[in-house]
Amino acid sequence: MGSNKPLLLIHSSIKTLSLAENVNIMLTPQFYTMKKEALPLKYHYQAKKIAPSLFDGLLEEGGEYRYFVFKEGEEWVFIAYDPGKISLFLREKGISPEQVSKLFFAQQALDSFTGPVLLGEKEALVVLNDAVVVVPRTALAEELVPLAVDNSFTPSSGVVLEGSSGSLLSDKQTMIVAAVFLVFATMFFVEGWRYSHELKTGEGEMQRLLEEYPSLQSRIKRENIAAKYQTIDSMERKKREVVKTLAGMIFKGVTFHEFTMNEKGFKARFSCRDAKVAERLGTLAKKENFSVSKEAGSNELWIEGKL
Repeated sequence: MGSNKPLLLIHSSIKTLSLAENVNIMLTPQFYTMKKEALPLKYHYQAKKIAPSLFDGLLEEGGEYRYFVFKEGEEWVFIAYDPGKISLFLREKGISPEQVSKLFFAQQALDSFTGPVLLGEKEALVVLNDAVVVVPRTALAEELVPLAVDNSFTPSSGVVLEGSSGSLLSDKQTMIVAAVFLVFATMFFVEGWRYSHELKTGEGEMQRLLEEYPSLQSRIKRENIAAKYQTIDSMERKKREVVKTLAGMIFKGVTFHEFTMNEKGFKARFSCRDAKVAERLGTLAKKENFSVSKEAGSNELWIEGKL
């Protein structure tokens, strides 16, 4: 997504800038250390894994280095860089990490440096022994025509600075999120396998039942049976809800004495400690749309309802 951004070459003597849009940045060798090795490695991740060991004793102590690896012909190119120092330098030159879409290294555009690229008044960027290096301008022949770095120098891959517009998460956060997604993916895989297994088992059981009871093969017959048991299940649910509701009406001062239930409805008898408790119980019953009757001169209540 960042390949269509303007490419800006950053060197140590660059002047302070004021950017109106996000840019891609290409760094000169002043901001990274490079090594080339012809190693019998097949995969990129293998090269990335051994990169730190190749720079033992070559990097300044105290830096938090990252490593970028790519293949150049028959050789692997290893680049060590300190994103913290790079970000600090960019801020000093008026460029915040949020304005950097992608970060590239000059060595990645080796084939594009067909001539020198001037870096300020004293230095230039040239190719020597298949490496992009910084040399004094006085070392250049006068007849050489300098190049201007433009979007044609943009490599196919780069890195993202933490806090840049191209990165919503830091490296550590990205690893944590990736681990969480991996756990979820594993859970979904296991659950999907279990569901598939149970589905096949259920289909096998259904096929066995159809073979033992041919009458079930009739769709109408199956629907009638399903409707019958659905009605029974609905009725049983209503009964359980009624019992649960009546149980919730038993509180201090209320005694449960009698209860009857049939397919049409139910009837329950409660006795209360005093008229105030009886009134409270009657109010609770009416909220559930139950009918309430009370014997004259007593605190006994009959609560009835339909199913």
